Amino acid sequence: MDRTLLLNKLWEYQHKFGFVSKSAIETISKELNVSTIEIESVVSFYHFFHNQPTEKNIIYLNNSIISDLKGFENVKATIEKETGCNFGDYGNSEFSLFETSCIGMSDQEPAALINFQPFTDLTPNKVRKIITKIKNGENVKDFASKTISKIQFTPEDDKTIIFRNYELGKSIKEGIKFTPQEIIDKIYKSKLKGCGGAFFDVGYKWQSCKSNEDTEKYIICNADEGEPGTFKDRAVLQHIPGLVIEGMVLAGYATGAKEGIIYLRAEYQFFKQKLDDLINEFYNQNFLGKNIQKIEGFDFDIRIQLGAGSYVCGAASALIESMEGRRGEPPVRMWSATKHGFKHKPTVVNNVESLAYASRIIELGEDFFLSIGTKETPGTKLISISGDVAKPGIYEIEYGTSIRELLGIEMSQATAPYYVQVSGPSGECVSPAEFDRKICMEDILCGGSFMVFNRTRDILHILRNFMEFFKEESCGVCTPCRAGNFILNEKVKKMQRGLASNDDVNEIKEWGNIIKLSSRCGLGKSSPNSLIYSIDKFKEYFNLKIPPSNESQNVEFDMENAIHEFDSIIKDTQL
Repeated sequence: MDRTLLLNKLWEYQHKFGFVSKSAIETISKELNVSTIEIESVVSFYHFFHNQPTEKNIIYLNNSIISDLKGFENVKATIEKETGCNFGDYGNSEFSLFETSCIGMSDQEPAALINFQPFTDLTPNKVRKIITKIKNGENVKDFASKTISKIQFTPEDDKTIIFRNYELGKSIKEGIKFTPQEIIDKIYKSKLKGCGGAFFDVGYKWQSCKSNEDTEKYIICNADEGEPGTFKDRAVLQHIPGLVIEGMVLAGYATGAKEGIIYLRAEYQFFKQKLDDLINEFYNQNFLGKNIQKIEGFDFDIRIQLGAGSYVCGAASALIESMEGRRGEPPVRMWSATKHGFKHKPTVVNNVESLAYASRIIELGEDFFLSIGTKETPGTKLISISGDVAKPGIYEIEYGTSIRELLGIEMSQATAPYYVQVSGPSGECVSPAEFDRKICMEDILCGGSFMVFNRTRDILHILRNFMEFFKEESCGVCTPCRAGNFILNEKVKKMQRGLASNDDVNEIKEWGNIIKLSSRCGLGKSSPNSLIYSIDKFKEYFNLKIPPSNESQNVEFDMENAIHEFDSIIKDTQL
């Protein structure tokens, strides 16, 4: 059998039994002809596969920075009190509790997944009610939260591209009026760039894949949206998923690919059934399947591949490794995916948003797209905004919009913004002095998120959360990334204790440079960004955190810990 079925097989056991047992691994090993050691390594790599029994109710609580600032600790304490078990424990006959990184709901924090159903805007009171219902035997699906993010802003009607009226099949009907090469030429002319963070030319990818003479080709939609603070891909898939499917069909038509795969992050499986139902509707209306719209030889199929929880799988090469039934570790690549990708066949990997734009470009025309935005960056961009703003949610903005406009009264209504993280922890932070910068290639690009923090928030607390995330999410294959992010996290902790010196700052920059130069994937290379940028841009803040050089700074004395054992002995003797 096909090794690419491995993730699906593991999910079957995980969903049915709550974990993947040794006997299950042995069974799968025989079915797929993959060694048990390899399967065990795959199970241990992904967050949502467990190799020991869990209880019937599994809670994953998001510990990202926005959740932390919105009440994470109180929610966590209440969950532990109401369930009678602690986070990190495998359970007490009814609940298993785990912390997890961003689950794509930063506009509705604190948020958790309970049996993979979403629960948002949590408070201690809400938690008590939820746990009571679960204990009473109610199905969490019946009272889970509605997580469809609010579309807070779109440009005037003649400039809105994504969130305008959608008609199923319209872009496909328009696309088949042109030859495959003409479709690619239109995408080229539009200057459409990838919207997942790398900003690679979409037309170039499609052309490269088309030019390959291999008859077996693939179109992959990267829906593994794992960057903390980012949820715009989820919004697209919940509001107008048909646009993404049509973008994949058009990519298949243009390149000659016959199969498309949506790699959906595990955290979003609560709406997988609706996507499957929509895909079936496309088949029913002959927008998928054989001889699409009665065009002989125009065949294209789509299926969904569920991920299993790994930030690094957002990188295209790691995603392909995962789809092939391996650990999601970025390999050393000699060829681009358009030459040797999934199953070593020509493969186009495009982000959810990129495919939605491709669909609209064919529907509305490349000249319409070029009439919006800036000269180098035409069109609009989807931004997910969270944090200290009155109106968190999704914003479709015209390229060339300034950060100040985005934070202003007409849009997100930020409250005393001070530290703004653009494109998630791997992106770039900006200070108030930079709020007039414009979002476009000519100035500052944004992969899809703004996390806004006001002056009451401590920058080191934010950075500690970011570095903890990178430390946990490093796949571990690159020593500089694996060890470097651990060291950077320790340096931030040292700063928080008031023990850091200018030597530590210099070492942070040196380690950051090493990680950038020697990590295999783009996610690893960008992991030190937030820390390095913040040191340079918030010098006044960091000058206060780094006291004058003093040899005693190398020693930290914690009085409370020092006398803890003594106090315990005294109390015991008194009892």
